[in-house]
Amino acid sequence: MATRIGYAAGAFDLFHVGHLNLLRHAKQHCDVLIAGVVSDEMLRQVKGIEPVIPTSERAEIVSHISFVDDVYVETSPSKMDAWEDVRFTHFFKGDDWRGTDKGLRLERDFAEVGVEVVYFPYTAHTSSSSLRRALDAITAAANPPALVASR
Repeated sequence: MATRIGYAAGAFDLFHVGHLNLLRHAKQHCDVLIAGVVSDEMLRQVKGIEPVIPTSERAEIVSHISFVDDVYVETSPSKMDAWEDVRFTHFFKGDDWRGTDKGLRLERDFAEVGVEVVYFPYTAHTSSSSLRRALDAITAAANPPALVASR
């Protein structure tokens, strides 16, 4: 039987239980799990967000998760470029991508090279976006705008 090489990509910024769940579920479906950590540059270019934790630190954190066998830093927006470098057989993603334009495109592209796309339940109650909003609110409350004295 051929070795099942799994690939689960993400920013993994503000690491939370949703990230852990994705990696845990992915490892249960493959022999070797490679976590793709999206670089700072790609986060800025593709998602338009500034990472809180730098790429090297995110890669270090993810590499120490017991389910992860190796880490690959993504420096291209194309998942096919990652496949060219890593040659995974299974691609794991949260089911919030299922049926979307991006998800369908991934499925088509990966089908051409024999990669199976596997979706796992998205952890809706915890996301990096919601954590960013909470941090922004805390920061705003701690630093209220200065009042301008009127004359």
